[in-house]
Amino acid sequence: MVELMKNMKKHLLTGVSYMIPFTVAGGVLLAISVMLSGQASVPEKGFLGALAQVGTAGLSLYVAILGGFIAYSMVDRAGLGPGIISAYLAYELGGGFLGGMVAGIVAGIVVYYLKKIKGPKTVATVIPIFIIPLLGTFISGMIVVLFIGQPVANLMEALSEWLLGMQDSSKIMLGIILGAMMAFDMGGPFNKTAFFFAVAVMDTYPQLLAAVAVAGCTPPLGLALASTLFKNKFNVEEREAGKAAYIMGAIGITEGAIPFAAADPLRVISSIMVGGAAGAVTSLLLEASNFAPWGGLIVLPVVEGRLSYIIAIIVGTAVTTCMVGLLKQSVESATKQAVYKEDDDFELEFD
Repeated sequence: MVELMKNMKKHLLTGVSYMIPFTVAGGVLLAISVMLSGQASVPEKGFLGALAQVGTAGLSLYVAILGGFIAYSMVDRAGLGPGIISAYLAYELGGGFLGGMVAGIVAGIVVYYLKKIKGPKTVATVIPIFIIPLLGTFISGMIVVLFIGQPVANLMEALSEWLLGMQDSSKIMLGIILGAMMAFDMGGPFNKTAFFFAVAVMDTYPQLLAAVAVAGCTPPLGLALASTLFKNKFNVEEREAGKAAYIMGAIGITEGAIPFAAADPLRVISSIMVGGAAGAVTSLLLEASNFAPWGGLIVLPVVEGRLSYIIAIIVGTAVTTCMVGLLKQSVESATKQAVYKEDDDFELEFD
């Protein structure tokens, strides 16, 4: 178990490597459909509607793939079924990509212990192909449903009420909170709570919608720029994902930052939260207003104070890029550190 958890960085990177094609393909196709439609919304009819549907499918699957291959890295093929199903449940219950990561880890741990089951020789061949996937999916799935689903829903409801009570707070404080929430889980429950709160008060306070629209596009834009400027801090897959993140960020698809965050959660998420907060505060101070429930550059036709809005995006993107450049390790240093840790003697005994 200690060895399993000590190699968690490797397990997360495995999940990310299999997830990237889904986020890139789905995100770019969805972005193209929105861009070609000329509207700040997902097209629903015709060729562009079909294209958006394909893109949305990719962005609906990536969490399940992430969780499944985290579990696969932990316990081999036996973890795929429980990991994918548990991560899918986490996504459907509003846990976002962070919930999917936790679900994949939980499934890996559950299957790890289930694989220790020893039975009679007559059922030995049945255990890995029937018993372990069945029990693994049941146990990890129930853990996700009982401890991620309803608690997350309750937390988001409480957050929504709290935000409603903060409408008259200072612009700086409100910008920091909304910007950080938008960036924190990149399309997850915190992101959606902040966004829909801004949409709900759009008629009376359109400046808030501009602030969250800025904070929603700066994570992918900032990481895309960072992957261009600081190439030694990203592997080949991440640099390729960075090219797609430029497109997704411009169209306001925050999920473009997820491949980077899943590979290095602490450094990347803290960086994009600071950048998102900086962009949202700048937008509120410069009084940009947005009248479309969307983000990125595509809403410029319906934005009042366009120069202010663009400046806010530049500020948020620049802060994110600088934070990533300061905090993230180079790929070579991280690899050497991982090798060093794996070579260390580490013993843990239980009596």
